[in-house]
Amino acid sequence: MTRSVPLALAALTLLAGCRRHDDAGPVEVSVIGPAFSTRTGADSEPLAAPQGTLVGATGQGLLRFDASGQIVPGLAARWIVGDGGRSLIFRLPDLPDRNVQPVDAETVARRIRAAIAGDSRNRLKPLLGAIDEVDAVTPQVIDIELKAPRPNILQLFAQPDLAMGGASHGPFVVTEARNGVLRLRPLPDRDADPEDPPRPPPPVRLRAQSAGRAVAWFVGGQTDLVQGGRFTDLPVAHAATLPRGTLHFDPVKGLFGLAFVRADKGFTADAGNRRALAMAVDRERIGALFGLPNWSPATAIIATGTPEIEHPATPAWSTTQLSDRQEQARETVARWRAAQGALPVLRVAMPAGPGARLLFAAIARDWRAIGIEAVAVGPEETADLRLIDEVAPADVASFYLRSFACDRQVACIDVTDRLLIAARDAESLAERAVLLTQADALLADNTPFIAFGPPVRWSLVASSLDLYRDSPWAIHPLNELRTPLKR
Repeated sequence: MTRSVPLALAALTLLAGCRRHDDAGPVEVSVIGPAFSTRTGADSEPLAAPQGTLVGATGQGLLRFDASGQIVPGLAARWIVGDGGRSLIFRLPDLPDRNVQPVDAETVARRIRAAIAGDSRNRLKPLLGAIDEVDAVTPQVIDIELKAPRPNILQLFAQPDLAMGGASHGPFVVTEARNGVLRLRPLPDRDADPEDPPRPPPPVRLRAQSAGRAVAWFVGGQTDLVQGGRFTDLPVAHAATLPRGTLHFDPVKGLFGLAFVRADKGFTADAGNRRALAMAVDRERIGALFGLPNWSPATAIIATGTPEIEHPATPAWSTTQLSDRQEQARETVARWRAAQGALPVLRVAMPAGPGARLLFAAIARDWRAIGIEAVAVGPEETADLRLIDEVAPADVASFYLRSFACDRQVACIDVTDRLLIAARDAESLAERAVLLTQADALLADNTPFIAFGPPVRWSLVASSLDLYRDSPWAIHPLNELRTPLKR
């Protein structure tokens, strides 16, 4: 464990006498991660968890996710998918008073164009390549034309990475920022009946904290909700005495495993050697190590149930017993040693945190059993493998496959890149599915990635937050946490 764990436990003793505030006050929310950024949004840098929560609270895109992860209106009051899935038409609400119009169509169009621009670092950019044109037809109507149809593309427009920032664009506005704590006041529902407006959600006090401090504050009753938890800091939560039923895991899909860094020579340049390393990992033990309920180990790159690819490619060894897999892997390593001499010590880039140390120790033990030694290095250091821990922003196969394109600096093959480009320009969903299936099969054989299972995203939730729901996107709207008090 990190030094923060015992410090957190000590803090719990000090806070044990505190009582969680009553339901009439603001909702206290802690997000694990770095301090809120003053830089511009997702097009200049990926959003860390605290920043993503803030953007989702004070801004929104054309669409948004509700508490359970369903798409609901955001800036757009309604939308139509036409021309066989090639045209997306969004309509902003008509407001009689132009002075209160939160945003017009041209402003939204510029926002989307910036996200897909050549210099954009928006994490959704690789998945928006089908966008051909973005036009503001009228001040209220936006027409997005696609080169080809895309399933579930609307889910991307609900992500905070495509939100419009700024005052009055979201459900909350920041009214105070003091000592790293932001006070958020709810804004009136623009679509509400003025004669019978709904009760507004409670205000929120939002802060970014380390995992140890956030867990300590929750146990001490100072925080109602802790968000942004990952496998790296899950041991901190397990080390605390939590009230029953407060530790939640989001049912997310995505990539959680080790990607091989591109190499032209050496042990990991050989696909057979990469396969041996993947075969040796005990995925069942990973779930047990972290105390994950309903852990689903995986060997495929693409999550089961992802549209376009009905049956993701799984390695031929997937159904083999672990002991037999490790024996086969041991023989592969022995052949390499006999032909090439001394084996290298593999460098594995891992994030910080006690969970990362636990995970690496488990993997290193599995590899040691087949004759391979490994050392953990920092996430920015030169490495043979790097951990990937990303939630899929939409149910699209391209998220998984494009993560292993050659421009990502991973072990890759050119033919897969060509298939992905052809799939991007495919005229029909059927043709696209065939091309993506072919790319998936080639990637599975090439083994650019050692999949473990779904990413881990956890939260601590007070019983007073009766509207909270576990989310397939790990997105929890701050205006859907607690039932407003009656007036």
